[in-house]
Amino acid sequence: MDMKGQIDLVKRYFAAVDREDIDELLSTLTPNCLFTVETHGVQLSGHSEITGMFRRLWDSHAAVLHHKFTFISDPAGNRIASKFTVVNTEHDGSHTLKSNCNFFEISGQRFSAVAVYMTGTNTLDAAT
Repeated sequence: MDMKGQIDLVKRYFAAVDREDIDELLSTLTPNCLFTVETHGVQLSGHSEITGMFRRLWDSHAAVLHHKFTFISDPAGNRIASKFTVVNTEHDGSHTLKSNCNFFEISGQRFSAVAVYMTGTNTLDAAT
């Protein structure tokens, strides 16, 4: 996948997260995708575990927005990194800002691994 395709896939993934569209989000991940939150010791494998994590994220916030992206693409290595800002809108209307980095590994047209480095409190909790 070329650089433009990689960037488009990342944008598609985050647009699905922000819209709370689990079907679209999962369409960007391989069925056995490994999802880690490196800064908080979370490791999830496969659509079922990843779905649970995102449902908990969405239930815990009124809205989530990812924006202000910077990309470093490695088409030859099937990898892309992205730095971005996250705005979590809490249920009381307040906002929590984060500066995060994700590292994506690509297999075919989907992510086979996502490694998250997150500032502050972990909002991608593996707990059920």
